[in-house]
Amino acid sequence: MTTGLPVLADLHGRTGVDPTDVVATGPPGPEQDRILDLLAAHDDALVRTCRPGHLTGSALVVDPTDGRILVMFHTKLQRWLQPGGHADGDGDLARVALREATEETGIAGLRVCEPPVDLDVHIVNPPAEDAHEHHDVRFLVLAPAGSVPVGNHESQELAWVERSDLESLGVDTGLLRLADRALARLVELEVAGLL
Repeated sequence: MTTGLPVLADLHGRTGVDPTDVVATGPPGPEQDRILDLLAAHDDALVRTCRPGHLTGSALVVDPTDGRILVMFHTKLQRWLQPGGHADGDGDLARVALREATEETGIAGLRVCEPPVDLDVHIVNPPAEDAHEHHDVRFLVLAPAGSVPVGNHESQELAWVERSDLESLGVDTGLLRLADRALARLVELEVAGLL
């Protein structure tokens, strides 16, 4: 991870972001290779109908004052997850993560940190759809202190939890890795005086 990165408060006016460049700034490893291969092989990798999979953006929403993490119990998938969703043609995956976090938590004033803190490729099997891969580009997103989430139809419950609570919620190893990497980035931002 790189120290001294800016916390970007508004991405809505940004244009011309190449998803290949975004993924290339994430943690190196087999997940990065798989996502870059998907982008190279499929012009429609940002569209949810692309198979074997497509890009998604997700957010580990953290209250920087106490390090608590916001998780949601996903209505369709019936498990605890971080907010996130389909790119739907948008190659600015930080903007995708911020959009999805705002929609799914109802929290105004979220700030997304770049570059991505984690990359993950996993199979999803939602009802009434074929099983397919989500090539997920994951960001640390900072919530205003004391934020109260308001869910939407995509979740049955939202909860602020400590990192140590995640195992008892039955989250997958990818979310555990994301939490560890995002909380380490939070410390880097604090030490650099960027919060």
